[in-house]
Amino acid sequence: MKQNGFARRLRCASACAVFALASAQAYAAQAFAVASPGLADGGALDSSHAASANNCGGGNVSPALQWRNAPAGTKSFAVTIFDPDGAKGLGIVHWVLYGIAPSTTGLAAGAAMPPGSIAGTNRTGATGYYGPCPPIGDVPHHYVAQVYALDVPPDALPTGLTRDALLAAIKDHVIAATSTVLRYGR
Repeated sequence: MKQNGFARRLRCASACAVFALASAQAYAAQAFAVASPGLADGGALDSSHAASANNCGGGNVSPALQWRNAPAGTKSFAVTIFDPDGAKGLGIVHWVLYGIAPSTTGLAAGAAMPPGSIAGTNRTGATGYYGPCPPIGDVPHHYVAQVYALDVPPDALPTGLTRDALLAAIKDHVIAATSTVLRYGR
């Protein structure tokens, strides 16, 4: 039986769509990615992650982060958590951590810093994680947790960098970056 041109084009389009979907799924499975276990991108943090100071009501426990598929050539990682909604849209830095060994694939909730890693300076001028504390009644703020795969060894950067200083220092050394967004309101 002879097929008409429309049927052939439809079969070809269907085959192309299946191939494109399979390719996209394979790429997504292999792409450098970060997630906070148990939370979807855009998921809400519970109050344990909020700041414990200034009546914020939290335990100041850093969220768990896990990353996968680090690109070839990764010599270290850096992690930042930034609230672009804070300070009336000027943003607030909650965590800066870098010099993380290339064998590391995540940070447990409230975990101590991985051996050899370096704590940068957060919004308070101190080092370490400082939890969210958006104003009462604000819409939940967005907390962008970003992981950078770097081509510099873990001990290449000085201690105590702010987020801005870290970004300037790694500008030409980022192999890949990935992020997830977490939310918190009160």
